[in-house]
Amino acid sequence: MAKTSVVARSKKTPKFSTRIVRRCFRCGRKRGYMRDFDLCRICFREFANRGMVPGVKKSSW
Repeated sequence: MAKTSVVARSKKTPKFSTRIVRRCFRCGRKRGYMRDFDLCRICFREFANRGMVPGVKKSSW
């Protein structure tokens, strides 16, 4: 979990557009972020395994 101050700072609009930091809405992680789902890879995997992400299922072949 990211500190609340870091999450609050990332929500503030930056001076330049290249400084935008996208974070997971659940845990605040910035690395491994998926824009389509607004989640980091860890939270995405947990949600997908529980079936909480519509249209996503675990692959097997």
